[in-house]
Amino acid sequence: MFRPVACFLFASLLFSGTVLSQVPDKPQPKLPTISLSIGDRKLATEVADDDTERETGMMFRTEMADGTAMLFVFNVPQRRGFWMKNTIIPLSVAYLNASGMILEIHDLQPKDERAVTSQFDTIAYAIEVPQGWFSKNGILPGSMVTGLPPLARQ
Repeated sequence: MFRPVACFLFASLLFSGTVLSQVPDKPQPKLPTISLSIGDRKLATEVADDDTERETGMMFRTEMADGTAMLFVFNVPQRRGFWMKNTIIPLSVAYLNASGMILEIHDLQPKDERAVTSQFDTIAYAIEVPQGWFSKNGILPGSMVTGLPPLARQ
């Protein structure tokens, strides 16, 4: 009886991109940083473009300065889901297509392990910022992000 439920849960987590190959127990070191622009706003953005960096994300970090972000670069556009396991900073996430258009923006709550799954199946990038940064800066779905790197290597 548990096997079908467990298989469904695992498949759901795998599909949403939230399965950790190795659960980290400390924050990852600062990642390489690029500058992204959304309209006239600039973000100093760490780039998570491999499995370990994407899986660890902002876990265990205790601060995220205004005007900074973490960009998640994926191999293939598809439906994505983010959760806040071991993440204590309130964040907002924007899901982007391969052209850099923001399709969705969601607020994420600290330590919430429920995945916030995208409505679109064309998500190539995600940007996490301190919660409220998008709304405070008038960034809405339809806004374009420039300066994005190519999609991640397979």
